[in-house]
Amino acid sequence: MLKYVHMVKRNHWDALVEKLWTKKNIIWLAGVRRAGKTSLCRAIEGVQYFDCELPSVRNAMEDPEGFLKNFKGARLALDEIHRLNNPSELLKIAADYFPEIKVIATGSSVLAAAKKFKDTLTDRKRDLWLTPANSADMADFGLSSVDARLFNGGLPPYFMAEKPSERDYYDWMENYWARDVQDLFSVGKRGAFLKFAELLLTRSGGIFDASSYASPCEISRGTVQAYLAILEATFVAHVIRPFSRRGAAEIISAPKVYAFDTGFVRAFKGFGELRPADKGYLWEHLVLNEVFSVAQSRRVNYWRDKQGHEVDLLLAPPGRRGLALECKLREAEFNPKNLKVFARHYPDFDLAVAASDVSTTHTKSLGGLNIKFVGLAGVSGLLETGGYIIS
Repeated sequence: MLKYVHMVKRNHWDALVEKLWTKKNIIWLAGVRRAGKTSLCRAIEGVQYFDCELPSVRNAMEDPEGFLKNFKGARLALDEIHRLNNPSELLKIAADYFPEIKVIATGSSVLAAAKKFKDTLTDRKRDLWLTPANSADMADFGLSSVDARLFNGGLPPYFMAEKPSERDYYDWMENYWARDVQDLFSVGKRGAFLKFAELLLTRSGGIFDASSYASPCEISRGTVQAYLAILEATFVAHVIRPFSRRGAAEIISAPKVYAFDTGFVRAFKGFGELRPADKGYLWEHLVLNEVFSVAQSRRVNYWRDKQGHEVDLLLAPPGRRGLALECKLREAEFNPKNLKVFARHYPDFDLAVAASDVSTTHTKSLGGLNIKFVGLAGVSGLLETGGYIIS
């Protein structure tokens, strides 16, 4: 059974909120359903929280200027703001005429797709993407077991449960369909869309071939691409494209697609328990989630050449050194041959391995390469200090 999760101070996200408020007074908080957006808003120090699902709150905001005049210098959390008749008007007025008011707003994951948003507030806001739980969240919630995080996933009610039922994951998908997909995109074929989403979960991390989805879902290739775009826009799927500077010698056009959460991948693949191979597969997803949570961007690639050498994750900021990151469940499982081939062609990348059993970041010289070994929390430290993030 899923647990009610009491408010927990989530230090990584609190720090990001404070940082973003120094740049703009409006923050748009996005993320999948049940990622903890409401709890995060309510736990911000000094915030005054408003739930726009309530008619009384919506009535109070019918005159945005009059409402905001009551809160000069305040911090406001406006939850489910898309329930207002004209939510973008309130946020524009707050940005342009009340810069001393700090606002964090949540609503549909996709601001541009919400029918009530007549303005996407470009250059008036900063975006914050609340991913499933990262290593900092695991520490804040007292979750010490990586296996439990891999098995249950990173949504707080799920990873705090002793063992969520399979029904909990399917119910989430039904709610996602009803409240996100239909509300925002008006997709007509419920069965085809959910079949596609479930197939994508079971194939997560593999090369994406639209043709292989069209027949089992009884939809066209064009519809497959449209459905994938919806899953990507709502943070349920992540498209990771290949990195290449050498053209014909490398894979240049075949993307990989990862699902958003290890628990949902595990549930839909039917893993009743985690074997070592399953853990290694899900560990790569968890490392990718850690990268997303820190970088706040999906500008991540993978690399593969025509001989089958592959590097799991790349960050390639223009004009700076990049990072090539391999994911291994155990440090002893790492073989440097793929990084050696990659480094021969791309000496402007630093090399690292993320392994679940690394407790202290350290560097090894292997085959003439200096390779940094980090644990999950070390991935965050590596990204924050290495200059690989495009801010």
